[in-house]
This record gives sequence, structure tokens and C-alpha cells, in this order.
Amino acid sequence: MIRCAAAAALATLALLAGCASVAPPGAVPGGESLAGRLALRVDAAEGREARSVTAAFELLGRPEAGQLDLSTPLGTRIAQARWSPGRVVLMTPQGETPYASLDDLTQEVLGESLPVAALFDWLRGRPWTGAPHALANPGPGFRQLGWNVDLARFAEDTLVAVRELPPAVSVRVKIDR
Repeated sequence: MIRCAAAAALATLALLAGCASVAPPGAVPGGESLAGRLALRVDAAEGREARSVTAAFELLGRPEAGQLDLSTPLGTRIAQARWSPGRVVLMTPQGETPYASLDDLTQEVLGESLPVAALFDWLRGRPWTGAPHALANPGPGFRQLGWNVDLARFAEDTLVAVRELPPAVSVRVKIDR
């Protein structure tokens, strides 16, 4: 039931405009802060329907300890993931749910694992230092963790990451500067 509530919260970001909100965060983790808008799409596969999420986001901290807030277009925070060594929690208006890892959280909520730790570097236009990578051929970007990270529009603060394995997953990010 909690999985359904979390998935519903993420899947209906664009539709929710001012209902309940997640409680304000405690201490903000030290490290980087990035904000913007993201659109995530998971293609249909193996009896699952295609899923998509559009949200404003704020990514705080670092891969080892951080926080990812997802909000409606009007700024109401409806989901927050927090992590630190040994602890990963998803907070929604329906409550708090612990997970074993960020991969487990994204797998459970979105149906596919997303490399949240790598996003800190990817959103800066560089490969994550935690895994090998290869330069894209042709064009600007790189391939890492099974994802093609396209930097063709990075000068315009836009990044596109695509994982082509079934089901295909795409993440399009517009960073606020």
C-alpha cells in the first residue's frame, strides 16, 4: 500500500497543485545543491504500462548522504528521498518508508532503478567517478552504467540520459542556474 501511495505521488506530480505537503526537512546535508525540472519516462514492457513523471527537483548533498525533493509545478513538495550511510527513506504526505538503498527505492517507486548517486556528476556535465565510462561516439557526452548521457545541449543547461535496455528509460533535465 505504501508503494502504491509513493508511486501515485510521483506519477501525479503535474496534477497535484496544493494538497498535502511533506514536512520541511531537518538539517540539509552538506555538499552540492542543484535544482531544476525533470521529465522521466519508462517505456511499457512485460505487461507494465508506460510511466512518466514530470517534476521540479532539488538535489542536495552528495552521493553518500543527501536529499532529493520532488515538487509540483506550483512548488508543493510531495516526495522527498533522504539518504545517509545505512539509511534511505522516502517521505510522502502518506508517511515515511525506509529502503535498503537508493536503487531499491527507485526500483520500488518507479519500477526501474535510477543511478541517483551518479546524478551529482552527470548534472555537472561529467562522468561519475564511481564507475567506468566511455566517451560518446559521435557527439558530446558519455556512456556509463548502461546509460547514454547526451551533453549536446549542456551549454543550455539541458541534459538527457537514456537507458535503452528494455524497458527503455529516459531522463530529461533542465537545470536552473
